[in-house]
Amino acid sequence: MNKVVRRFRSLPIRSRLALLVAAAVAFAVAAVSVTCWFIVQGQLYDQVDGDLKSASRTLQADDFEALTKTCPQTPSDTLGGGPRPKTYAQVVDADGKVCLFSNSMAPVKVTSSDKEVARNPDPTTITLRNGTDSEGDPVRVLTTAVVVKNGPFPQGVAADYALVIAIPLKGTESTLNELALILLLVSGIGVVGAGAAGLAVARAGLRPVDKLTEAVEHVARTEDLDVRIPVDDADEDEVARLSRSFNSMTSALASSRDLQQQLIADAGHELRTPLTSLRTNIELLTRSEETGRPIPEADRKALLASVKAQMTELAALIGDLQELSRPDTGQHSGRTQIVAWHDIVDSALRRARLRGPELTITADVQPWFVRAEPSALERAVVNILDNAVKFSPEGGTIDVRLSEGALTVRDHGPGIPDDELPHVFDRFWRSPSARALPGSGLGLSIVARTVQQAGGEVSLSHAEGGGTVAAVRLPGAAVPPPEDLPPS
Repeated sequence: MNKVVRRFRSLPIRSRLALLVAAAVAFAVAAVSVTCWFIVQGQLYDQVDGDLKSASRTLQADDFEALTKTCPQTPSDTLGGGPRPKTYAQVVDADGKVCLFSNSMAPVKVTSSDKEVARNPDPTTITLRNGTDSEGDPVRVLTTAVVVKNGPFPQGVAADYALVIAIPLKGTESTLNELALILLLVSGIGVVGAGAAGLAVARAGLRPVDKLTEAVEHVARTEDLDVRIPVDDADEDEVARLSRSFNSMTSALASSRDLQQQLIADAGHELRTPLTSLRTNIELLTRSEETGRPIPEADRKALLASVKAQMTELAALIGDLQELSRPDTGQHSGRTQIVAWHDIVDSALRRARLRGPELTITADVQPWFVRAEPSALERAVVNILDNAVKFSPEGGTIDVRLSEGALTVRDHGPGIPDDELPHVFDRFWRSPSARALPGSGLGLSIVARTVQQAGGEVSLSHAEGGGTVAAVRLPGAAVPPPEDLPPS
């Protein structure tokens, strides 16, 4: 059985559908055919039984008395050379002795049930059965009890007999056999036709799946993600949904690959500048050592300071790239938890004051709890404050406010031109006016990614009176959920 199931599962799906359709039709046709055959058989037997009952009513008691006096034993004793009759008629006593009527065919084989009817006569009792005559031909037999006086027994003794009437079943069985053959042929034709129709329907229904399979194989073979499967907008069936899902998947993969390639290209471009400068400075120091011509102390300190700054810039760039290369798992990441956003903002403010000691940073921070990754959220807030410190004029002011889940950071710097605002969250994008300042152009990209993963929104806009306002809104609450409160 398991081998048959495995072989069935190894067939193509269209073949399996065709076989299932053929099997279902075969079962239905078989059920209808068998039911039809039994109904016809019942009707034919009812007709034969009716004829037998009619024949039994035509026989008179005098016929029985006359028959029992002579008691013919064979058809030849009663046929008289006339035409061969088409029915069987005989009486049987309790010992199984048979007396044939003059219009009877060959004797019908007597059974114990016939003797029992003769032994216990009840004229109201009628039994019907299938039997055979003395020549072995099938017959339908009716048996009923009769009482005969003046029979072959001593005068005045009543004799009990069973009347046995039978009709040949050759015609009935021939009709049933022909019907069975016709039903078998019709069923076979129906099953074959159903299998062919099922195969045709399966091929037509699976044609879109074949196209989808060809497209998937083409993508796997060529890595061409521009393949699209045509789908009618009016189609809403499963295949159409599958095709749309495939098109969406290839579009997402193509976009992801383009972003990956762009990230690699941008990262290579950004890494090239500090690496070139670092290599130049190191070559100068190495050549000084090899030639024995020392570099002036002030220049040497400047070179070493430049090397250190470039290494710091490389380390920061690599850290940013690692952050962006992490999978976008969103709020369902295992690293997310309920965190106190106000504490993170306070920590970031302390770092910002160290980086801009000449600036005035005002803060109004109210409690707010959010679900996010603590380290990523802190880095995002630090990046926003770093941008405000970087672009604020010396002695300027930075206003920080956290209220009801909205964090705003306002600086009084030069601001961002309108044509540059749509690009501020792009990877490696840097304003032409800020290219001389340190940075990789990834800070705001990391901010946007972190805020989106936490289910929030981030934006940059112009501030009244000059400068820029960075706004971040995260869903949360002013108090933590009960399960996150520390034990008392």
